[in-house]
Amino acid sequence: MKLREELVEVPSPGGPIRAAVIAPVGDGTWPGLLLYTDIFQLTESTLRTARRLAAAGLVVVVPEIYPHGPLAGVALEFDDAGKKAGLDGAAATTTASFDDDRQALLDWMDARDDIAALFVTGFCLGGHLAFRAAFDPRVAATVCFYPTGLQNGALGADVADSLSRAAEIRGRLLIVFGSSDPHVPADARLRIIGELYAAGLDDVELHVYRGGEHAFMRDVGPRHDPALTDLALAEAVSFFTGRS
Repeated sequence: MKLREELVEVPSPGGPIRAAVIAPVGDGTWPGLLLYTDIFQLTESTLRTARRLAAAGLVVVVPEIYPHGPLAGVALEFDDAGKKAGLDGAAATTTASFDDDRQALLDWMDARDDIAALFVTGFCLGGHLAFRAAFDPRVAATVCFYPTGLQNGALGADVADSLSRAAEIRGRLLIVFGSSDPHVPADARLRIIGELYAAGLDDVELHVYRGGEHAFMRDVGPRHDPALTDLALAEAVSFFTGRS
């Protein structure tokens, strides 16, 4: 499927949010997918993943997760300096600010003529943001790839109440982890699924890929697992478009 791409600025109370929009070429309507990046923002690695998802027939909107401070407009390098800058960006951002930006993004997507439904996905910290986006009743399905901090509320400048609000999720939910992820080890995964079940989300899908490391879908660096990446993306596309 041929794609078109553009950079846009989505208005929000905190200021414009820079985002990439990747969509199928042609007229008509498509499901819209809000895709949250990891802490490194709009890297070519993440945009390659976004293109693969758009090619499945989705309008993919990829915002910066730190659009209002010194990291606005910055795609960070996958090195120690980039990691520190990304973590510092998270530490400077409140949960309320993340939520305000999410509201603005979903409102903007919902108003587009070419978007017929709202889906959300995200990676790492962005996976946690995707989980919180699922609180919006307009979101029909959410896929969280190795979300960090769900088990203890670690997200930004404060402690997020994400798991305690799980009962607010009305759409379908799929969470993908790697079994060798040190940020979300087995006991953390057990706590997450236990609290989701306790909240009444007993039809959630949890996939744990044997041997998968944290960020195994990032196609740069030694953690990348191409076979697991292909599997995870195929599962996500099926979850969004092929299963009810």
